[in-house]
Amino acid sequence: MKNFSIYTVSQANHYLKNLLLKDSVLQDIFVLGEISNFKLHKPSGHMYFTLKDEGSIIRCVFFLSRNRESKFVPAEGMSVVARGNISLYERSGNYQLYVKEIKPEGVGDLYYAFEQLKEKLKSQGLFAVEHKKTLPAIPRCIGLITSPSGAAIKDFITAIERRFPNVHVLICPVAVQGKEASVQITDALKKMDRLKSVDVVVITRGGGSLEELWPFNDENLARAIFEMETPVVSAVGHETDFTIADFVADRRASTPTAAAEMITPERDELLRYLKVQERRLKNFLKTRLQQKKLVLDNFSRSLSIYHPRDKINQGYQQIDEIWQRLSRNFSYNLKLKESLLGNIEEKLQVLSPLKIMSRGYAFVTDEKDGIIGSANCLKEEQEINVIFHDGEAACRVKKIKKKHLTADEKRI
Repeated sequence: MKNFSIYTVSQANHYLKNLLLKDSVLQDIFVLGEISNFKLHKPSGHMYFTLKDEGSIIRCVFFLSRNRESKFVPAEGMSVVARGNISLYERSGNYQLYVKEIKPEGVGDLYYAFEQLKEKLKSQGLFAVEHKKTLPAIPRCIGLITSPSGAAIKDFITAIERRFPNVHVLICPVAVQGKEASVQITDALKKMDRLKSVDVVVITRGGGSLEELWPFNDENLARAIFEMETPVVSAVGHETDFTIADFVADRRASTPTAAAEMITPERDELLRYLKVQERRLKNFLKTRLQQKKLVLDNFSRSLSIYHPRDKINQGYQQIDEIWQRLSRNFSYNLKLKESLLGNIEEKLQVLSPLKIMSRGYAFVTDEKDGIIGSANCLKEEQEINVIFHDGEAACRVKKIKKKHLTADEKRI
């Protein structure tokens, strides 16, 4: 019987993966196909999708470390060329393309033209925030530039009628794709701006491919939007679609409905707000009138009760009262100061040297009035003065008798 090996599922998948890794063609391969089932995993930033043609599909992974370097974001239905390596995801047993880079196929030239124009207009300041105009709080007339047969016009009008039917919508029908579209939209913008009665202009259409949205990437259209005196809102494509018109416009809306909600207030909410403000205004005026009436009544009573002479007499009386209070305060402060002065005088007398000398003490000075505090400072025949509490005596030293001090007395 022939010998054979038994593999676990994990071992088999691992073996197949190694076979794929050893194939040099599969490790750097270009695959052309249409993107389907596109999914951006938000927590990680990785992209998962399939590439398909008429007969087959291949699963693809575009990791964040690679897709962050990509110059465009892949989208559902886009025909692309993906470069990468094919390997096996062992856990599921599926082989897939690990994408390293991806470029649009067929519309590649358009994409790069878009990027070049975008950078050019950005450097010239057409996208700068300081040039954006403020939308009116409550527009009276909205200019709508769109296709008369598309879903965008229906969505926009429906949203307007639901939110704020009082506003007038002036529709200017144009082509929104094809060669003539950008010219028609540019002419419509200029006509709207000349009317002066339009408060805001909305350019809108539904989603589409890069080719279908290309009229909104026209440089002349971009400059016409920038030069408008009337604010412009761009609502072209879906939320993930961006055009040059979006960047130049004063505001961008993701959908036609979002554009309607952006430029109009909600009627019922506005009415509720106006009612609240009306009540506040009435209460404010009522309170102010009551306050002014009270002041007027008080003033009227004051004129009837008080004569100017009464005011003068009251002033005299107030002066007399103030003088009496001032006199009392002065007398009180004078007595307080005298008492404090007496206390200080008593303390000075207690501490006075003359008080001590009256008990039989005296001190001696030399001929220069310097105090002599020790017998060691005396000389025989020296002229000295002895100061008593009630006088002094001039003396001459006849004999000096010094006292021998103990060690303790010397320290003292």
